[in-house]
Amino acid sequence: DNMDDDAPVIYGLEFQARALTPQVAETDAIRFLVGTQSLKFENQIHQIDFDDENNILNKNVFLHKPGEVWHVSSSPADKAVLTTVYNKTSEQKAEMCGAVWRIPSEFDASANDAQDDTSASAQALELLCHLDDGSHNNMVSTVWEPSGDGKKLISLTESNILMWDLDASSSQAKLSSSATLEGKGNPKFTAGRWNPHHNCTQMATANDTTIRGWDVRTMEQVYCIDNAHGQLVRELDFNPNKQYYLVSCGDDCNVKFWDVRNCSEPVLTLSEHSHWVWSVRYNHFHDQLVLTSSSDSRVVLHNMVSISSEPFGHLIDEDDDSEEDEENRKEKPREPEKDGVIGTYDEHEDSVYAAEWSTADPWLFASLSYDGRLVINRVPKAVKYKILL
Repeated sequence: DNMDDDAPVIYGLEFQARALTPQVAETDAIRFLVGTQSLKFENQIHQIDFDDENNILNKNVFLHKPGEVWHVSSSPADKAVLTTVYNKTSEQKAEMCGAVWRIPSEFDASANDAQDDTSASAQALELLCHLDDGSHNNMVSTVWEPSGDGKKLISLTESNILMWDLDASSSQAKLSSSATLEGKGNPKFTAGRWNPHHNCTQMATANDTTIRGWDVRTMEQVYCIDNAHGQLVRELDFNPNKQYYLVSCGDDCNVKFWDVRNCSEPVLTLSEHSHWVWSVRYNHFHDQLVLTSSSDSRVVLHNMVSISSEPFGHLIDEDDDSEEDEENRKEKPREPEKDGVIGTYDEHEDSVYAAEWSTADPWLFASLSYDGRLVINRVPKAVKYKILL
């Protein structure tokens, strides 16, 4: 094992960017998708593969012709399928739209390496369908049904939750149900996540300083956390292992953990960032590992063991140990781990709008700053072995 295994690996796009997702259906290759924001050039989706044997990044670039990418999300079932939310501008107006795309299957990877990002040699994404029924505009984001068959997704517009059913080929999206955000002063959704628990029947949304839970079958609100943050709530995530736990972050520089059975106060609040917190993500397997990113240009990896599904480290299997060990353990009960910051990562020099865990390697994460810098980092080995052993 070489010493530099924990060193960050950096990739620079030639454009500004704020949209990042792991390729969820890809469980072998470590792969992320990044969407660009350029007003001068055609926008692109970069498919970034991390080769962890050689510690290098390989890219494939696909054109995303209709406009700047504000959000990207990948199908849980088909690794070639993704959704984007993009800014479509015409002489008359600019509007935020959503579409489902396919990465072309026969792309020539070798041709891609020789060219720079702005070259015309890149292949275009194949448009499968628009997420548009003609009566809802200003899309914010899309979320796929967690671990679903890739045929159900929700899009958030500024004032609606829209449930879409895709046909077998994903070439047609049918609006199956919707909910409308109502309230004083024309509230607008900023973020939403689909809860992987409760048979995927719930989602949570953020608008202004409020977090709302919804039953996606009835499209009725099931809980509400008023004044969850002192300012705008930017992002949410659900604990993958504890069904009532969710985490939120916002412009008050805070990250807050909630048990939705008690909406009156957070279980815990973190204040490690000095500016707006744009992103928060639980590790998909080890929920004590929580990743946040901010326009203070930092990414922070937190150890939230006290409120995790393994507050005492993992439970020791009784059968493995001889009686002598039993004796030792009685004398010395296992000390619970302490919460704290595992690492603060400062490879970025601009706002870090997104940080995401790999879906293929539980110990690896990517972060993206607005200047187009993508950084791959790993959980420190010492922390990894402490969790595993």
